[in-house]
Amino acid sequence: MGEITNVTEYQAIAKEKLPKMVYDYYASGAEDQWTLAENRNAFSRILFRPRILIDVSRIDMTTTVLGFKISMPIMIAPTAMQKMAHPDGEYATARAASSAGTIMTLSSWATSSVEEVASTGPGIRFFQLYVYKDRNVVAQLVRRAERAGFKAIALTVDTPRLGRRESDIKNRFVLPPGLTLKNFEGLDLGKMDEANDSGLASYVAGQIDRTLSWKDVKWLQSITSMPILVKGVLTAEDARIAVQSGAAGIIVSNHGARQLDYVPSTIMALEEVVKGAQGRIPVFLDGGVRRGTDVFKALALGAAGIFIGRPVVFSLAAEGEAGVRKVLQMLRDEFELTMALSGCRSLSEITRNHVVTEWDAPRGLPAPRL
Repeated sequence: MGEITNVTEYQAIAKEKLPKMVYDYYASGAEDQWTLAENRNAFSRILFRPRILIDVSRIDMTTTVLGFKISMPIMIAPTAMQKMAHPDGEYATARAASSAGTIMTLSSWATSSVEEVASTGPGIRFFQLYVYKDRNVVAQLVRRAERAGFKAIALTVDTPRLGRRESDIKNRFVLPPGLTLKNFEGLDLGKMDEANDSGLASYVAGQIDRTLSWKDVKWLQSITSMPILVKGVLTAEDARIAVQSGAAGIIVSNHGARQLDYVPSTIMALEEVVKGAQGRIPVFLDGGVRRGTDVFKALALGAAGIFIGRPVVFSLAAEGEAGVRKVLQMLRDEFELTMALSGCRSLSEITRNHVVTEWDAPRGLPAPRL
């Protein structure tokens, strides 16, 4: 294996190293996997309008997210069961995020608990929440995350039922022996039983609350002082309601194309959601980000920052903590280069005029009179 020079190269290494059931779980999308491909392809239809002859000898990529200063607008999305990828699992990811000066989001379905992740040392960490039918379990978990020093809740709102992931059905996906959903271990909810289809789909059907609605965002606010990010918004209508419901921010996400297939890519949905939020709360994006150019495009279209998911588990599988560090470093370096070559010295200088999309009116021509 030659030197790894970009984020995408880790996927092939992970595929070689991991058991088929595990690789397929991480890699696959829902049903036809149209949205899975589109999450990547859509970025390629957005082009740059670089500005030249600007002094770019000093570039500042720092930003603040919910008041927390981070080194770059590149953060780690919640991905489940990271010890399937590498024995260090979420510990390694937490350390890599911390050393890169950025935020890690821990999945509800982590194979390490909130307390274990906190024990890795200082760092800004968010906690992704699935709402279980038993609200006492939810309240307990939120309290534990808060006590462990987590700074925000990313409430996943696109999963009243698990999307149909056919490779998980074929593989009869179940947590490998010796691993449990550590946050629920003491509550007898940490085990995932063998099932006739996907063990995870059966688990979700049994445990996750399908009645979840906007009133529950209010309920969550009543039990925690942590700000709540609503993760899984794809429309302006829901962006408006998120603002009205007191959300601290929105994550434009299609769950890595793992829930409803044929929703648009997140980069295509982004501008609509940003307009719906009207600048009242920050809008973030996850899904398909593999290059520094992707990060720049998201910011130009109004995102306050992005989260990466699969690149973390694939690099973790390949090289453990060092792999995750390298992914964060490569994206950082590419993003810095993209800023320099576009003529932007700080995030505030990245504007909508730095990109052109297929839905923009042709420049220099009068807009057609209809």
